[in-house]
Amino acid sequence: MDVEALIDAVIAREGGYSNHPADKGGPTRWGITQQVARAHGYGGDMRQFPRAEAIAVYRRIYWLRPGLDRVARHAPRIAAEMFDTGVNMGPAIAVGFLQRALNALNRGASDYPDIAAGTAMDAPTEQALAAFLARRGPAGESVLLKAIEALQGERYLRLAEQRPANEAFLYGWLANRLG
Repeated sequence: MDVEALIDAVIAREGGYSNHPADKGGPTRWGITQQVARAHGYGGDMRQFPRAEAIAVYRRIYWLRPGLDRVARHAPRIAAEMFDTGVNMGPAIAVGFLQRALNALNRGASDYPDIAAGTAMDAPTEQALAAFLARRGPAGESVLLKAIEALQGERYLRLAEQRPANEAFLYGWLANRLG
């Protein structure tokens, strides 16, 4: 799994500086919001936020902290999807999607025990992922990916329904973030 390629793809998709009036994130560069940049020590104008700092934030906050490097050992496509989802919705949401999907796919806890929802990959979640993939084989990763994307798509629709300003982003979310 090449995390550098994932980060480059996100930066390419997110683009340079933006400050869309409907975006609650405010000033953003390389997909990093001003709030996130400030939390990680950047105090300058977001128009000048360095790409190298964005890369460091993506690696630390959106890849390593939620434990996606551990997911990648078992299921690289799942890790890539969770990374992109985490960038767009927050890593805790992405981890929650995985945990919900694993719980729903464990056949009444007969394949592995249900896992508690959390904000990062923990040992029970990693064990459940490994058990699921061992039981379901290579096709299991594709099915799990579909379940995660279904949860993601539902959340995008709900966000647009709950806040009409988000309708400005819905088409792009669905076109660029799913599948």
